[in-house]
Amino acid sequence: MCRSIKNLRIKEPSADVADIHAADLQFVRKITGYRAPSMVNREAFDQAVEEIDASSTKLLASLEFRR
Repeated sequence: MCRSIKNLRIKEPSADVADIHAADLQFVRKITGYRAPSMVNREAFDQAVEEIDASSTKLLASLEFRR
């Protein structure tokens, strides 16, 4: 789907907030087809990025890794 999103699960050291946000933003851009949404769609776009950011952060924090 979105080949340019980096795999953050295997990043060492673990992914930082900027990496997660960049992936979330890229995901919403891919889904909507907007690089930058119009003013009428800005609130929905930003809300989606925030919600995906929260989910991504929670997911990465809950994963267990084999060492």
